[in-house]
Amino acid sequence: MNLTTFGFDMDTVSMPSTLLSETTTKLSPLMEACVKQYEHIQVPMGSIYCDAVHDTYLCWPPTLAGTYANQSCPAVRLSDTKKMVMKKCNIFGFWDGKEPNETSSNVGWTNYTPCVAPEIQQLFNKLNVGDSGDKKMEIAARTRQLEICGFSISLLALLLSLTIFCRFRSLKNNRTRIHKNLFMAMVVQVMIRLTLYIDQALLRGNESDGDIKGIDNTPYLCEASYVLLEYARTAMFMWMFVEGLYLHNMVTVTVFQERQYYLLYYAMGWGFPVILTAIWAVINALHFEGQMACWWGYSLIGYYWILEGPRLAVILLNFIFLMNIIRVLVMKLRQSHTSEVEQVRKAVRAAVVLLPLLGITNLLHMTQAPLEKTALEFALWSYTTHFLTSFQGFFIALLYCFFNGEVRTAIQKRISLYIDLREQHAQYRRSSAFHFISSEANNHRDSLPSSQSKAFRWCRGKKCCKQEAVETPQPEVSIPETQV
Repeated sequence: MNLTTFGFDMDTVSMPSTLLSETTTKLSPLMEACVKQYEHIQVPMGSIYCDAVHDTYLCWPPTLAGTYANQSCPAVRLSDTKKMVMKKCNIFGFWDGKEPNETSSNVGWTNYTPCVAPEIQQLFNKLNVGDSGDKKMEIAARTRQLEICGFSISLLALLLSLTIFCRFRSLKNNRTRIHKNLFMAMVVQVMIRLTLYIDQALLRGNESDGDIKGIDNTPYLCEASYVLLEYARTAMFMWMFVEGLYLHNMVTVTVFQERQYYLLYYAMGWGFPVILTAIWAVINALHFEGQMACWWGYSLIGYYWILEGPRLAVILLNFIFLMNIIRVLVMKLRQSHTSEVEQVRKAVRAAVVLLPLLGITNLLHMTQAPLEKTALEFALWSYTTHFLTSFQGFFIALLYCFFNGEVRTAIQKRISLYIDLREQHAQYRRSSAFHFISSEANNHRDSLPSSQSKAFRWCRGKKCCKQEAVETPQPEVSIPETQV
């Protein structure tokens, strides 16, 4: 469970009514509108009533002393509008405060806790165990910054890997095609997460301006974003399963028809997550119907295991595949050391490192956060889990692309070819320049007058060109004698 994913806010969960004296500027327009709304109500003579007030969320009508006023929960974040909230008017005609018989405020205190889902109430009850609630919220905020950094690096690494796989023809094989599908599922997931995180950060930075619209507070768009996020995450798990299944078939199946299996891989990787996500989305929509919370806290309810159950099964199956692959490979290596077995061994070596890494990472993400523990224990869990989750794409790109022998060989060949072409092009340019200069020199020699021509002669034995200048006799200039 990711505490920071849904942008929980302690103030909006408890939602206490603020003292009127402390919020005069904020409440004055609301209070005036509220009083005007109920000015037509005539209070019976001799009866004691509490005045109409606005507590920043709801406008409460004049209420008879010693009774309760009831309203539907406000249409705000984390609030279920199908539930009811109550406010008590005491026997003296004052709205009750948070403590019994407390009447220090004309507005009183409204307990909005029933408006919040039980799962979220339980979450914050655990979070506030002891005096470390604020520290844990600070840790959650720092974790969000770590996630944004990790997902950004993972996105760049995954996009670069996809470019390499698509650019080089020598890398276009079925195993690489499976890698590309896994990378594409991760890219979609990472891009949606970064979009949601940045959107939430911008909205929180402009909370004073209530007119700013974003994904987080736009109906249908917000829900659609979370549905697409969970679909991409489920597709990532299914392509992880395909990676393990492909290696298992390549090692254990005697006659392995890759083309026939590849259609099945596509159906499992992209088709099966559509069915799971659609079922979960419909049930989730019915559960959150009438709420203004944009499905915040959906990972805390039991329906989330419609998606988490198959994901957990994928992790367990991949470990079973891995154990059987290692067993079969050890037997083959004892019998022969052919190039085919060596190639399989290299592929399995990457899987041995990658699959436990992915399994441990996602198992940590599936475990319940230790909110009731100390701030130090919570920090260790939060930083470790979200570091591994956010940098997951970077680790996959390293193991399946940047550290892959075939990829490095293809890149080295391309670099060598580029260098050779550059040298050939430079040599051609030098040769062309020499021929151009020789041609220009010949043209210039032919254009000179005969009186200034030069004789060129080849010294064949010495392989040199000897140039002898033919001196043209200068005409004598006669100076006339000066007559005295």
